[in-house]
This record gives sequence, structure tokens and C-alpha cells, in this order.
Amino acid sequence: MKAFLGIDIGSLSAKMALLDDNKKLISHSYLPTQGNPVAVLQRGLEQMEQCLPKDIEICSVATTGSARYLAEAVVGADCVKNEITSQAVAALHLVPDVKTVIEIGGQDSKLIIIRDGVVVDFSMNTVCAAGTGSFLGHQAQRLNLSIEQFSQMAAESQNPVDINGKCTVFAESDMIHKQQNGYRIEDIACGLCRTLVYNYLSNVCPGKDMNPPIVFQGGVAFNQGIIRALREKLETDIIVPRHHEISGAIGAALIAAEEVKSKTSCFKGFGVCRQQYTTSFFECRECSQLCQISQLRSCQEIVHSWGGLCDLFQSAVKI
Repeated sequence: MKAFLGIDIGSLSAKMALLDDNKKLISHSYLPTQGNPVAVLQRGLEQMEQCLPKDIEICSVATTGSARYLAEAVVGADCVKNEITSQAVAALHLVPDVKTVIEIGGQDSKLIIIRDGVVVDFSMNTVCAAGTGSFLGHQAQRLNLSIEQFSQMAAESQNPVDINGKCTVFAESDMIHKQQNGYRIEDIACGLCRTLVYNYLSNVCPGKDMNPPIVFQGGVAFNQGIIRALREKLETDIIVPRHHEISGAIGAALIAAEEVKSKTSCFKGFGVCRQQYTTSFFECRECSQLCQISQLRSCQEIVHSWGGLCDLFQSAVKI
């Protein structure tokens, strides 16, 4: 069996998707990074290896996400793509006539505008956490709720309250004030979802033509309260595709299947999940920029180096 592997390493989670020749999903993995993306990447590959037939052939691999170059070095990827491209490719595969893609992750959020199957505009929010999944996770913890309980309560609210959520500090302060005034938890949860949507639309989407069909991707799309708030605010249906949480990895796998034409993949094999890796850091003094360089090593060999403003180390040490 021939297959194509997509890997999406983000700030909070590591996603993997394996597609067959017909671009059907045959295996996937979703794991929290817990501050150690290399170890989680290895664990995901190990899980995937255990459930695959022995005769499977990985024809090509693509990586995406904030740690895409690190993942490339570890697994031996054939190509590397940014998140915008990967999310757009996945959305077009799942909903061919999509015009707007909303993707909200743990630490950033994205808007992608597509016309006639081509990305014509996009924007991202990587500065304020008030429009991302970490905002909801923190507030759910503050309410002593799991994110699943938070989602369900927000969806069932009958009288949502307004939460001042221009930033996470204001939101938490106002949430406490509302609790002290006796507002119901489900109404506060729904108010927080509305706040996240307001921040997302205000910070990421101003001036953008968000025409339907609108596809909602990313882990936050599990939250029914957010889906409800988006539908109310945009006054249109919101499409949440199956496997939306691994859409970036699916997009990367589709790119690997389409763009990589080499007969021999650079993929190092599932044996990399049993390799030992260490990281080290130093300050480059070759110029006045004093870049902080990170290096990944295996058996004392430098596998990858990153962090510089130039390619002095990136081009010299990668093996």
C-alpha cells in the first residue's frame, strides 16, 4: 500500500495524517506537545506504526506548523509548507466550493479567503491570546470545568452575559465580577465564547469579505459554544468538517501526494521514534545580531539547526 504522510506540529499539539493513493484518511494521531515536540512526534509515529500493515510504503512526507522545520529534520520530510497553505488545501479537499476558512488554534488564529480554488487573501493573529484556544482553556480552568463541559454549557445557555474580553486579564476580571453577581455558569461560558469570536473578528477579520461557504477548522471547532457564536455573529451556517482538528496535517499529506514527484522519499522511516535526541543552544557571534541558535542532536551528530537570521548554520550542519 502506498501512503502519504502529513505532520503538523503546533504550539500545543502534534497532528499526523496518513492518506492512501485515493487521498482517503487511513490513520491519524493527535497528541498534546507538552513542551516537548520531538518526543511527542516520536510517540505519534510509534502509535501510527503499530496500527499500519507491514507492507505499507510511505511515498512522501510533508510537514507544517510552527515547528515544521524541526519535524522535517527529525523525520526526513520531502517538503515543508506554511500553515496557511496546508489549511487551505485541506479545506478545499473537504469542501471544494469553500470561500472562507476560519482556523483557531491554541496560540494563534487564521482567516483564509479563497476564490475559485485559490487563496487570494489571509490574515493571522499571533499577538493577543484573547482570540485563541488558550483563552478558553484558561477560563474553563478558572471555572473548574473541563473544556468539554465548558463547550456543552455554552451551547445550552439561554441568557448569555456580556464579558469584557479585549484581553485575557480584563476577561478574567469581568468573569469573576459576573460570578459574584450571581450569573449562571452556562451564561458566563457562552459570554466568553462570544468574546473570543468578537476578538477574532475584530483582530483578524476587519475589511475581509467572509463569504459562505465558511469552513471552521482547528481544535477549537470542537467547542459548540464557539460554533454557535460564529453562526449568530456572521448570520450564516458554519461548516465543521470531520477530522477538523487534524486539518493542517491532512493538508500537508495532500501536498505531499501532489507536489513531491521524487521516486525516493527522504523519509527516515518509523525507526526515528526510537532515536535519542537532545537539544542545545548558543549565541552566534559571527555578526552584531547575536542570534540565539538552537541545535538538535542525535548520537552527537547535529541533525538540525535553527533560529538565525541568516542561513550560516542552517545550511552548514543539516544532515
